[in-house]
Amino acid sequence: MAELLAPAGNLESLDAAIGEGADAVYLGLKSFNARLRSSNFAFREFEAAVYALHRMGKKIYVAVNTVCTERESERLYRFLAYLDRVGPDALIVQDYGIIRMCREFFPNLALHASTQMNAESASAVNLLGKEGFKRVVLARELGIEEIRDIKSKTNCSLEVFVHGALCVSESGLCLFSSFLGGKSANRGMCTQACRRFYTAQDSSGERGGYYFSPCDLQLIDKIPELIEAGVDSFKIEGRMKSAEYVGSVVSAYRYVIDHYQENRKEAVAAAKRMLSTDFARAKTSYWYGFKNVEEGVKNAGEAILNPDQAGGTGIYLGKIAAIKPIPKELKVSLKESLSPNAQENQRSVSLALVRGGAYDADPGDSIRIHKNDDSGRVSHKVRHVETDGEGRRWIDVPGGISQYDEVYLLQTKAGTKRYKRVLPNELKGFNKQPRDEVLPIMDLTPVQKNELDFFPEGLYIQVSAVEDVFLAQSAHPVRIIIEVNSETLGDLLVKKTLLPFSKAQVIFSLDPFCPQGIEESLSAQIDELVGMGYKTFIANNLAHISMLRKKGAAFIAGPYLYTFNRWAVSWLENRGVSAFVSPYENSRKNLEAVFEESVRARVLIPVFAYPALFRLRFRLPERYDFTYFSDKSEMNFKVNSTDDGSFVMPEIPFSIADKATNLEGAGFKRFLLDFSKTRLKKAEFRQVMQSYLKKIPLEGASLFNWKEGFYSISPEEYKAKFGEKAKNARGKSSSLKIKSAGNFNFRGT
Repeated sequence: MAELLAPAGNLESLDAAIGEGADAVYLGLKSFNARLRSSNFAFREFEAAVYALHRMGKKIYVAVNTVCTERESERLYRFLAYLDRVGPDALIVQDYGIIRMCREFFPNLALHASTQMNAESASAVNLLGKEGFKRVVLARELGIEEIRDIKSKTNCSLEVFVHGALCVSESGLCLFSSFLGGKSANRGMCTQACRRFYTAQDSSGERGGYYFSPCDLQLIDKIPELIEAGVDSFKIEGRMKSAEYVGSVVSAYRYVIDHYQENRKEAVAAAKRMLSTDFARAKTSYWYGFKNVEEGVKNAGEAILNPDQAGGTGIYLGKIAAIKPIPKELKVSLKESLSPNAQENQRSVSLALVRGGAYDADPGDSIRIHKNDDSGRVSHKVRHVETDGEGRRWIDVPGGISQYDEVYLLQTKAGTKRYKRVLPNELKGFNKQPRDEVLPIMDLTPVQKNELDFFPEGLYIQVSAVEDVFLAQSAHPVRIIIEVNSETLGDLLVKKTLLPFSKAQVIFSLDPFCPQGIEESLSAQIDELVGMGYKTFIANNLAHISMLRKKGAAFIAGPYLYTFNRWAVSWLENRGVSAFVSPYENSRKNLEAVFEESVRARVLIPVFAYPALFRLRFRLPERYDFTYFSDKSEMNFKVNSTDDGSFVMPEIPFSIADKATNLEGAGFKRFLLDFSKTRLKKAEFRQVMQSYLKKIPLEGASLFNWKEGFYSISPEEYKAKFGEKAKNARGKSSSLKIKSAGNFNFRGT
């Protein structure tokens, strides 16, 4: 029987999940997990949960699913050593460095590949299976036929998301939040840029909408098919959701799993009634139901997006019209009712007047408050309501809430149930803690003579169209990188266009999203390119490594095979990788810490790019007839919708092209000007080259995270600083409001 896997963002959700029949739960601790804004578990609570669940015959998985910087490696090592002593059933991981450490030091820790690892094909799943992974959580952008095909070609256990919030971007590839000030989705700090209100310019003028806020996934009626397809675990999203939400969703999916064989139609209908109190966004089955990949690319956008749907979940209750202090005695009693695990903003309570909705919140109702400036969302259970002399109702709200913030109802008190406590009442016996273990020194492989002949020093230029290769040749790059897409493949494989470079000078960059539906055709296209004499590729997905090793081609680890620590680099080295493109999110300080001077010949540094902030596996709906859009701060973005999917990019580029000479002095001698998803024009190209050659900064360009690195604070500081105090912690350095210079706008194709 397939496993039902539920989220446990806190102790109450753990009780609800187990009380409604979940077979396993997944949770995070205070660091190294992709939901840092949920309450998460203290060490003592976690140890007790492992003990209690194992006695009940249940399983517990720990999310360690963020990328780790080099300076965090020792703390990560100590954390893994602690987990090894406690003994959860598996770790859910994204960072290749964790794989390397676990295989070296903690072989008893079972590993599950997070959906953030971006595995969506049999090639990727089988590579991970050979590396000892017990399970792979597939990317959410797959259809049931693709899942069925993967299962038929692997012995690895497969897990799929079946319910909850969706990311609009392809799994593990979102850079939007990171570009908006370093709060990386790959670091558990996502600010949900997809949920924001944007203003677009089209032929009819200016109009606004929640253009990239996806509907919520609901596959309750697909469960029988997925069981028959061989899926091993059904995952419910929701570590930031209320216990009431977790309980109601788990009960519905439990019912279908247990009863669909008796009467499929009635079981699904009953389960849907159980979900009727889920006041979340409109539901979608996303990629399920399309006949083929082409139909999905054409129509999935309509299934997942609705620009008129507010970014919030639940029933709209209105906006906060006024806030007033709470009486001291009431404040004390409300604080006392909180669990010890509550976040700091829940301890700072005010009273708020909410106006504009059709429903008034009552004590026991769960609400979510959306900041008016789009800086964040806060979930809260109403505990106090009072009516003033004018008949107005005031409800308690957590700290950091402001006038005009929007309020949504997530769950009514009527949907609340009490569950038996999972953890023992006494926790004194659970005392394990991370220790002060010293991480052993690990050096990267020295560069061997002639090892990097395919990877010479100098300038590399990447383009997305064959016609741009001819303009790029004027800069005399040592290598031209051509993005593999429908257009370039058509020019090279069908039209047989001759390039102004030798085949040894050409590198092909493979798209980081490699779903099962295109795996076979992509492998054949690579075979054809290799047969034509092209021998070097950039791999951006684990599936590419599996494919290219079999074809005898040279390959470079691209920016989407994240190498933020030397343990991740070492793991990829052991997979046959000898050269690396630094991730777009990286900082100079971290790059230099990962690659010591003796191995910097292995690194290609992007010094100019329009990084894809969202990558979507579908064309945008026809009504999205615009190229440019902006947010409330008037920062501009552009969208490019193609047969290969859609891409959202900033209007201003990332550029450190003027710093190349300085980097060369530090031992880095390979630099990339990445013009992907744009079309070259002589004037703009000349300006970028001038910046690179003459060390002239590009006016209005962004440094991305190059100077300041990720927005990152210690777990101890996080609780106190998250919210209003933390949102401006990077100051004005991110250059987010700087518009691109008037003569420096690249247009999407």
